[in-house]
Amino acid sequence: MTFLENIFERLKQKPGEPVLREIRDGKVKSVSGDELLGMVQEARNFLTARGLKKGERCALLGSNSIRWVTLDLAMTAEGLVVVPLYSRQAPVELVAMLKDSLPARICCSNPKLSAEITRQWPAAPHITLFDTIFAGQTANPTPPGHHEDSDVLTIIYTSGTSGESKGVMLTAANVNHMLACTNARLNQLMVGHPKQGPDEIFHYLPFCFAASWILLLTALSRDSVLTLSTDVSKLAEDLKLCTPDYFLNVPTLLERVRAKITETIQKRGGFAAFVFTRAQQGYLRQQNKDSRLFDSLWLWLARRVMFPEIRKSIGPKLKALICGSAPLSIATQFFFMMLGIPVLQAYGLTETTAICTLDDPSRVKPGWVGLAIPGIEMELAENGEILVRGPNLFPGYWQRPEETAKALEGGWFHTGDQGEVDAAGYWRITGRLKNLIILNSGHNIAPEPIEEELARHVPEAQRVILVGNQRSFLAALVTAHSSNGLTDADIRFAIEQVNGDLPHYKQIRAFAILPEPLSPENGLLTTNGKLKRDAIAARFAAEIEQIYQKKTA
Repeated sequence: MTFLENIFERLKQKPGEPVLREIRDGKVKSVSGDELLGMVQEARNFLTARGLKKGERCALLGSNSIRWVTLDLAMTAEGLVVVPLYSRQAPVELVAMLKDSLPARICCSNPKLSAEITRQWPAAPHITLFDTIFAGQTANPTPPGHHEDSDVLTIIYTSGTSGESKGVMLTAANVNHMLACTNARLNQLMVGHPKQGPDEIFHYLPFCFAASWILLLTALSRDSVLTLSTDVSKLAEDLKLCTPDYFLNVPTLLERVRAKITETIQKRGGFAAFVFTRAQQGYLRQQNKDSRLFDSLWLWLARRVMFPEIRKSIGPKLKALICGSAPLSIATQFFFMMLGIPVLQAYGLTETTAICTLDDPSRVKPGWVGLAIPGIEMELAENGEILVRGPNLFPGYWQRPEETAKALEGGWFHTGDQGEVDAAGYWRITGRLKNLIILNSGHNIAPEPIEEELARHVPEAQRVILVGNQRSFLAALVTAHSSNGLTDADIRFAIEQVNGDLPHYKQIRAFAILPEPLSPENGLLTTNGKLKRDAIAARFAAEIEQIYQKKTA
């Protein structure tokens, strides 16, 4: 049985029970298994009536919703290749991806975005709004079409170092293997917890990201209820409506939660702040095997009177937090472990069907991203690059045979990540071979196009260097020609001009003017004038740190 056949069968077994919810404006909307199947059939009927055939591409452009899930299932059931796109992406970037994938039809949730795409691309394929597809005429469901292992299910676009997005093709075999692995890990997580109904899962990350989509399919294929948050500014309130057993995160959110808890307790002051500080210091010393006399006392007290209330505020039934897309600081992982909430890390790329490693809940090693999932081989190249092969590997990039051959040279996928592995098989990510900046929100950003555009607006600048790897936003380092003046006002004005055409996560939020120009002589440029990014980051580490401290203060 394929993963899709399994999902349809599970939904049939839940005719009157909720399987999917969305929270919008503080109200929860639920659909049962039979209701979701009816909506899927309605969408399938719409697609077939428009003459769409198996193997054709269909773009799916919208934020997370029950309708998004319905369309994804419907397209897949009809054998269409789903091209999911990020609804907050700049329209010019969306148009570039659409022109690359050339879908037979575009399904869009937002009328304004639909109009803007048509304005920028008058020859665009027909765009259908979600409201047109779902007219309330649900139908009796029919079985999904059968997929061969080699059938391409989706093309997910991911950024490359050139700044031009590439379409990653994923097959039925990729997804079948991955869902078996994720379900097995979640079964391990729930072992030892009394079963009191289906798993409650909370979700807020866009489904157009590979890991988010795999979580969706995993939830639909097991006994669970998936609750979608549709407003990231209301996550705290939405969590109280869901009370999940677990949910997927990016490091940005966990770091914000950690900072908020710490700030609240410090503002409260008094004995509570004193106990919390002592308990936290004691816990860290315990992890470093350097305990002091009263550490156990402060931890015991905090665990009795403080930590239960903090856990309750995050999620009273929470079994674990799952974190991926970017490295999580070990300090943040220790913080939640101290509260009694395990943090399970995952590592992977879109090309590996989102996951290469995933923590075993019974054997978590803080600071590491876990063991390779079953069936996956990982090794280190001579330059420290992580290489991967196995049934999770994508067959190639859409219409890019040369780049596919390069990425899969020798039968191994070259991740571009540097790492290390210990004797027990645990992996740790230590850096990037490529220049790609990965924010701790999980967004991948090629710095060169933005650097070039900013430099174009600041002719007085010698060089512009973007930083922000594992940070929450991008910042710019700017150097001046020794003979020219460069003012803060010049750079602020230029950044405003550049940011206006960029999506939120690619916008530059802060900058610093460096005290010296870059040159081969001072070791910051190669002999042919290319940036030595690691050397620049090391030389100006204090300036970079000051940027982020000042911005977040």
